[in-house]
Amino acid sequence: MINILLNGCNGKMGKVVSNCITNFPQLTIAAGIDKNAQESTYPVFSNISDCTINSDIILDFSRPDSLDSLLNYSIDKKIPIIFCTTGYTDEQIAKIKKASDKIAVFHSANMSIGINVVNNILKNISRFLYNNFDVEVIEKHHNQKVDSPSGTAILLADTIKDSIPEETTYVHGRNGIAKRKHQEIGIHSIRGGSIVGEHDILFAGQGETIELKHTALSREVFAIGALKACEFMSGKHNGLYSMDDIISQ
Repeated sequence: MINILLNGCNGKMGKVVSNCITNFPQLTIAAGIDKNAQESTYPVFSNISDCTINSDIILDFSRPDSLDSLLNYSIDKKIPIIFCTTGYTDEQIAKIKKASDKIAVFHSANMSIGINVVNNILKNISRFLYNNFDVEVIEKHHNQKVDSPSGTAILLADTIKDSIPEETTYVHGRNGIAKRKHQEIGIHSIRGGSIVGEHDILFAGQGETIELKHTALSREVFAIGALKACEFMSGKHNGLYSMDDIISQ
C-alpha cells in the first residue's frame, strides 16, 4: 500500500482526489494538510511541519506559497513529491528543479493524460506547420482561477516555441489595430462561469485551419492523472519527472 500525504486536501481538487482514490486499490491517503484543518476520513493538519503520520508520497494540490515548506519537508523526510499546483514563478520552478537533485520530484502544469497527449502531438507537428500557418493558443477556465494565462497554456505554447527553429515571441491578447506578425504565438485567456478547462491550439493558414482541442469535462481527469503519478513515483529516487514519463510507459 502506498501512503499519500495530500496537501490542500480540503480544497476543490483535494476533495476530488479523496473521492477518486477508491478506484486505486494500491493507494490510500494517510493524512492531509490544509489551512482549513477540518477532519476527513484521515487526520488533517494545518501545517505540514505538524504532521506526525508517515507517508510514502506527497501530493500537492494547493497554492504556490506552500512550495518552500513542502520542499523542506520532502527533503528532510526523503519522500518523493508531486506538484500539481500552477502559477509558480520562474524562481520557484528553479527551486523545484534544484530539489530534484536530492529527491524524486514530479512536476506537471496539467495532470490530464489527454492534454499531455495533445502536448506530445504538438512536439511532432509544430515545426512542420509553422512556415505556412499562424499559431494561436486559447484557454478557457472558471471565473475563480487565479493565474492567467493558465499553466497548461504556457506548457503548450512553450512546446510549440521549442519545436520551431526560428525565433518566436508570445503576444498576450491583441489590443489596438497592429497587424499580426508571423513570428508571434498568440496566447489568449477567457474566464467565466464554471468552465473546468478548455485549451484550443489553432494553426491558421491560407484557406485552411487546423485545430487541436482538449476539454476537461470534470476535475476527475486531473485527480486520476495525479493518482497515476502517485503509483508511478512510488520508490523513485532523485530526479525530475513529468506526465511525459507516464504516457511513454
